[in-house]
Amino acid sequence: MIAKLRPYQEYKESGSTWLARVPAHWEVRNLRTLIRPHVERNRVDLPLLSVAREKGVFVRSLTDATENHNVIPEDLAKYKVAPSGSLVINKMKAWQGSMGIAPCDGLVSPAYFVFDFGIFNRAFGQALLRSKPYVAHFAQASDGVRVGQWDLTIAAMRQIPVLLPPPDEQAAVVRFLDWANGRLDRAIRAKRKVIALLNEQKQAIIHRAVTRGLDSSVPLKPSGIPWLGDIPQHWEVRRLRHLITGRLTYGANAAAEFTNPDWPRYIRITDFRSDGSLKPDTFRSLPPNVACDYMVEPGDILFARSGATVGKAFLVLKLTGAACHAGYLIRARPDRRLVHPEYLFAFTQSNAFIIWKNSTFNTATIQNIGADKYANLPIPLPSLDEQEAILECVNRKQSPLLAAVSRLEREIDYLREYRTRLVSDVVTGKLDVREAAARLPNEPMQEADQDGSCMDDEAVAEDEEILA
Repeated sequence: MIAKLRPYQEYKESGSTWLARVPAHWEVRNLRTLIRPHVERNRVDLPLLSVAREKGVFVRSLTDATENHNVIPEDLAKYKVAPSGSLVINKMKAWQGSMGIAPCDGLVSPAYFVFDFGIFNRAFGQALLRSKPYVAHFAQASDGVRVGQWDLTIAAMRQIPVLLPPPDEQAAVVRFLDWANGRLDRAIRAKRKVIALLNEQKQAIIHRAVTRGLDSSVPLKPSGIPWLGDIPQHWEVRRLRHLITGRLTYGANAAAEFTNPDWPRYIRITDFRSDGSLKPDTFRSLPPNVACDYMVEPGDILFARSGATVGKAFLVLKLTGAACHAGYLIRARPDRRLVHPEYLFAFTQSNAFIIWKNSTFNTATIQNIGADKYANLPIPLPSLDEQEAILECVNRKQSPLLAAVSRLEREIDYLREYRTRLVSDVVTGKLDVREAAARLPNEPMQEADQDGSCMDDEAVAEDEEILA
């Protein structure tokens, strides 16, 4: 259906160099004519709302580990009220697209902008303002010393031109995008489900190898660790603190190590792949006034001690002269006389490590695993020669699984990029969806699609169907 979409028959100049030509019957108005500041406080009974680049405006969860957990003040009287349907903008991150429509009455940070939004279809307005070309224009309306500190200026924001199709056409655009996004989401979920299954296979291969070895005929003995079970009789169990040089290092306790301000590169937790390995070409110049925590070398293993990635391990390979900028990453430097870094990392990818991690969380405030707990992590340990043999076997068996995962991740990236382009083209009038929206069935997407419980083969083919 999407491949059959065509441009409108008539266009006119929008008066904006970045919007260029727009459908002839669409109205173009400055944003100032559609917004009015909403000033209301002292409603501590309302739920807290968050604003994020990926999700827009949503009710904040105090238990979801994937959300940020900034400290919430006890007195919320100064928090702004965002009525249902109002436009909420994080002025410090508007250049990233952190804005959207409030789904219900709620409270937002005093630092956010809250506006009554006078557009006929607020869902259309949200899709428009969060589209790629508009996010770029909000960036132009922001200023500051450097990107991370840009601040949206009201004067520049008020001049942003807003495209207004007729009300029935706004509704048609929303209807079409809901349909298209639903099917793209379904295809992405299906691919993620396959990735999860492949990762389970990979974990099973690793778990078997690093807890039982390669020879099934070798006698076993109790490890003394309930979640580890029996291990080969000639293996030993050593605590992590006995397998590293120096101590576990993080944050302020290693700041003095970073003594050379001329190191040209630094890395962050986002520079690692989902499997814990470092992405290529992720090194960047050290920005001014950034305090790095410690230096990393090839073979170092980094453990996340808090946040959404708590308990995840990352392996540094083929890298030297880089500083680590993340106080919540704990560095372990394996003693190569006792353990291969790749073997130690492989153990952190096993089911045994996952069981240990889940039983070690401290959830008094947020989930965290401190350096003291990592230091006492039990590691089943064969000889160095056997470690090498295990790594060779694991790498050989994992190779086709890793290739399949990489292919699926590339396909997901493609679908995301395609969705971004599609939304931009539709809301800015590059494509006419009126006829396509009118032909859509009235039935909503089945609830089963929301949790990925649809037929796998049907869902995997969804991306092919939507592009047809």
